[in-house]
Amino acid sequence: MSLEARVTELESRLAFQDDTLQTLNDVLVEQQRLVDRLQLQMAALIKRHEEMQGQFQIEGEDVPPPHY
Repeated sequence: MSLEARVTELESRLAFQDDTLQTLNDVLVEQQRLVDRLQLQMAALIKRHEEMQGQFQIEGEDVPPPHY
């Protein structure tokens, strides 16, 4: 294999690897945005759940169920 063919092959591989790395980086950035958004939604849901739990909290632990 000639030197020119080897250099061309290496340049081709480098271009492919650069493109692959950029694609992976783009996917990673998008996934991080999604994770950040999901974390915010989860925090909001937890806060809402705690607020609702406070509204309907039963005073005693030994209170019998309503069917008794």
